[in-house]
Amino acid sequence: MLQALDWLSSLPVALLYLVIGAAALVENIFPPLPADTAIALGAFVAARGPGTALGVWSATMVGNIGGAMLMYYVGYRFGLPWLEKKIPALHAASGADQFQKRYQRFGIPGLALSRFLPGVRAVVPPVAGAMRIGAVRALLAMALASGVWYGVVCVLAFRAGANAEVVLAAISRSQRTVGIVAASTVAIGLGVWWLRRRRNGGNDAK
Repeated sequence: MLQALDWLSSLPVALLYLVIGAAALVENIFPPLPADTAIALGAFVAARGPGTALGVWSATMVGNIGGAMLMYYVGYRFGLPWLEKKIPALHAASGADQFQKRYQRFGIPGLALSRFLPGVRAVVPPVAGAMRIGAVRALLAMALASGVWYGVVCVLAFRAGANAEVVLAAISRSQRTVGIVAASTVAIGLGVWWLRRRRNGGNDAK
């Protein structure tokens, strides 16, 4: 995390925006990428330099919507059976089924809502394309959802960056408490493991 912050801090603001936009774009293609974390770090760094919250949000939106519409086209071009064949997780997680049911019930608002749901949000663009939902309607719904979500992420992270000294001081004060809690958790876990092992050993002996 600290290495990522150092690297982002070394970038000119224009390149920082480019990296943020790229992370937001790639998230739609490779969902495991922690784009939210990258964007939050970028907003944090931007607040420490000449960047702006609006600049971070704009770069995020361009990348996110660009990636979403790329996946929309893939779904539109190849269809749902092809998607399920090429992306096994799509079928295994039933994300496509959840999205289709939500869209059939709520329409475009359901499409926007689905972009907030873990496990479903990543499949919304390609499945929307496969279902032949109009490109403009799909774009507007996804832009609305992404705008709200990333607006919150950018504002919170930017404010944290602008008040980094206060945040770091609070973290420093809490480190001792966190350490005690962590040590206690480990001790309890080891105790439970030992008791279960002893009980299982007693049962085996019988």
